[in-house]
Amino acid sequence: MATLKTIETEFYAELEEKKSRFLAFLVPIDQFEARLEALRIEHRKASHHVTAFRRIHDDDHIEEGAKDDGEPAGTSGMPMLKVLIGRELIDCGVIVVRYFGGTKLGAGGLARAYSGAASRAIDAAQLVVWQRLMQYTVKGRFDQTADLERQISLLGLDVQDRHYTETGVDILVEGPEAQIEAMKDFLHELNLY
Repeated sequence: MATLKTIETEFYAELEEKKSRFLAFLVPIDQFEARLEALRIEHRKASHHVTAFRRIHDDDHIEEGAKDDGEPAGTSGMPMLKVLIGRELIDCGVIVVRYFGGTKLGAGGLARAYSGAASRAIDAAQLVVWQRLMQYTVKGRFDQTADLERQISLLGLDVQDRHYTETGVDILVEGPEAQIEAMKDFLHELNLY
């Protein structure tokens, strides 16, 4: 699999073509639907809210989608999706809000404008290497808690939950697969694995 990239926060860019304005929003996938709804309200006078997204599932299946939102079929959503694919982006989507400027752009002009707006948003973005996040429960005795917490912090894992038992603590952590494996190695060295 190629080195996939993603974003951690939203990025924005604009493009103007024959007085039509194209506002491009590159959004993390977990915020995509809510952001689309907010943009539809915020830009209710816009002509179109065109979308494209890519999401990877736990089985490595990549789900992709694109919607033209009233533009001629294949002239807007699909060109944006091709940009996401070409840039090897995953777990994000692009929403382009179009304000019609009075001049028709034709199929080729629309495809260039929408893909160009998406490209500008990606160019403005701070891309990061995509890593699969995993969860794992770290278990230890009370006297090992400080060492466990220090290792969790050193590995940059996010604590999702702590549960205290009669004999110790269970700490649910989340992070990239490599860091989870390093945590398991640490536990193995402590004979806790």
